[in-house]
Amino acid sequence: MQGNYRENLGEAFVKMGEEFKDLVVVTADVSKSTKSIKFKEKYPERFFSVGIAEANAVGIAAGLATFGIPVIFTAYAVFAAEKPFEQIRNMIAYPNMNVKIVATHGGVNVGQDGATHQAIEDIAIMRAIPNMTVVSVADPGEVTSALRAILSIKGPAYLRLARNNSEIIHENEDQIDFRIGKAEVLRNGSDVTIMAIGMMVYEAIIAADKLAKENIHTRVVNIRTIKPIDRDTIDEAAKETGAIVVAEDHNCFGGLTGAIAEVLVSNTPVPMESVSLNDTFGRSGEAFQILKKYKLTADEIYKKAKIAISRKQNS
Repeated sequence: MQGNYRENLGEAFVKMGEEFKDLVVVTADVSKSTKSIKFKEKYPERFFSVGIAEANAVGIAAGLATFGIPVIFTAYAVFAAEKPFEQIRNMIAYPNMNVKIVATHGGVNVGQDGATHQAIEDIAIMRAIPNMTVVSVADPGEVTSALRAILSIKGPAYLRLARNNSEIIHENEDQIDFRIGKAEVLRNGSDVTIMAIGMMVYEAIIAADKLAKENIHTRVVNIRTIKPIDRDTIDEAAKETGAIVVAEDHNCFGGLTGAIAEVLVSNTPVPMESVSLNDTFGRSGEAFQILKKYKLTADEIYKKAKIAISRKQNS
């Protein structure tokens, strides 16, 4: 069964408006695309669309946060994280303001909009900023829990969502234990671990099924929080399986691949392979075609898992 990240986000905005009575949402003329228009319809006095002016939107969000209220700034990932970088750094992160950046359209799965709208550097940029929490949801079923989780902590946070439809992994919201800084182990295994974020989590599950047919027991981990990262779960997986594959719809530098590598090299060095963009921009096309072109697939995860296992055995 498939779901849509943004449709679930629209419903999540409304729910959070009920749970957080003083929550304010600011957007940059993309309320229909981000579905924040649903929040506007329910809470018009707490919604501000400032036009195509992301830097101004960040400044307004930061200003509103000085009144002690939680604020969401929402836009496409490439415009939410990268276009107003200086304002995010100096107006939100530096003074540690309680502003949450909710970014849709993360990764090349954006498809037809092409390279200019495909955020492939946003995780690297956001996790490099002090005070910033960085979160990615695996499927539409996690959206509400993730939004609630970042709103429940003080300080800046970045929440990344994909654009394309995705298979539902989490069907029951009440059973989701979404904690900042805590990864989710979806499957246990002793031969290799696949650590993934976003849409790549479902691809990791498919790859694990394929490996199981060869009697390869695969651990699948939904990392969820890239910063602060769950070092304990990563260390445990490295020690118990001895081989890691990282999967992300993001450039190979600075994102989840870099975050996992930093933990492994300092604590438990083991063979690691990455399924990610190989330092290249995307192009326009249907989302599934783009993901296949850049090898962001279960088949590629499967291949990299076999390589990681071979490296483990030969080390």
